[in-house]
Amino acid sequence: MLPETVSSYLYRHRDEHLAALKELLSIPSLAADQPGAAEACRQAAAWLAERLTSLGAEATVVSAPPRPVVTASFGAQGDRPTLLIYGHYDVQPPEPLEQWTSPPFEPVVRDGCLYARGASDDKGQLFAHLMAVEAWQRAGGGLPVNVKFLIEGQEEIGSPGLEDFLAARRKELAADAIVISDSEFFAEGLPSITYGLRGVLHVELTVRGPAQDLHSGIHGGAPANPINVLAAMIAEMHDARGAVAIPGFYDDVLELSPQERREWQALPFDEAAYGASLGLDALGGGEAGYPVLERRWSRPSLDCNGIVGGYGGRGTKTIIPASATVKISMRLVCNQDPDRIITGFAAFVEGHRRPGTAVEFSVQSKSRPVLLNRSSPAMTAAVAAMEEAFGRRAAMIRCGASVPVTEVFQRLGGLDAVLMGFGLPDDNLHAPNERFRLDQLWRGAVASAAMMRYLSAGRR
Repeated sequence: MLPETVSSYLYRHRDEHLAALKELLSIPSLAADQPGAAEACRQAAAWLAERLTSLGAEATVVSAPPRPVVTASFGAQGDRPTLLIYGHYDVQPPEPLEQWTSPPFEPVVRDGCLYARGASDDKGQLFAHLMAVEAWQRAGGGLPVNVKFLIEGQEEIGSPGLEDFLAARRKELAADAIVISDSEFFAEGLPSITYGLRGVLHVELTVRGPAQDLHSGIHGGAPANPINVLAAMIAEMHDARGAVAIPGFYDDVLELSPQERREWQALPFDEAAYGASLGLDALGGGEAGYPVLERRWSRPSLDCNGIVGGYGGRGTKTIIPASATVKISMRLVCNQDPDRIITGFAAFVEGHRRPGTAVEFSVQSKSRPVLLNRSSPAMTAAVAAMEEAFGRRAAMIRCGASVPVTEVFQRLGGLDAVLMGFGLPDDNLHAPNERFRLDQLWRGAVASAAMMRYLSAGRR
């Protein structure tokens, strides 16, 4: 367990920590390319570096255009494990502003929650680790493990360039394990550790027809209409049971183990209530025959995210458009290789091309799925730490979303990763009125400090 000096320090300094977190949240550090965003990101990076330096770290702000990266190290003792803590200071744009109860960059506490853009994603969760480090340094006789930080400013736009950054600094960032707190509990009151993430493949597909838009009265019935061709192609991307019809799409899918299926069935999940929370009276997506959690967490998917072509203004304009484009995301699960999926997608597209049309697609981004070692020393330490902080054993869950940096750290650094998040499902991530419950912040700091203690002791 945590030394009483550490836990009591965290309790006594709550007001100071809250005030400091509000300072960080007041910086509008958008990853998106908007006026003033680059300067705000520089301010956030400098704020974090100064905070880490004040706690005894050697902190550096690395100019890594377009957004700086903060690295820090608290020294090293060879007989102790090294823990790398990852987080991001960039945030999503706050629009629509009129839906915020209070301004997004003027943090305020209401009903036990801290409201601000970035409160939960990810400044608040990151700050819990800073609190833990401070408590160990100032009240616990020093950190029980070697600690490093890597804090970036482009996570919300896919972390472009981060893989090259990490590859060039493998020695500097070498560690035994990495903890990433950018996730949430399965449900309020149920601490959770995420051990699996889906990967993602973003493509943009365009069907081209005539050299220019044509009068549909004069030419209709002669040339292939790119919108019609694209719509038919999209319709053929799933079969009657909702399975993706891309050649070889399921060849490498790793099936759930019986233990995992039992664990997921025991989770407090109501499919009807989940559908109702989305404004739906039925959940008709995904593959028939699989429970909703499996469809979200352990089955791959393909979704059209947006489609454009022809005339979309008011009234009518009778044309056969020259082209039509769709944006598609494919969520990939364990063992699926994005490059193999790209090959299958190319074959599908060519096979569904109509005479008189040209088809082209580009890969916008890709990241591999992640399956973490549930029995690693870091994972075992995290489970014990979450139970100490939240009073209940953590549920082991997966997530259907992607945190691409997790796979990059795993592949380049060989690190045992732990996704130990403190957010809640109703934190309004990426939406107006984002919030972070203060109790989650306080207990999250205890969990971080306890994980360092258990990792040091090698508890299993």
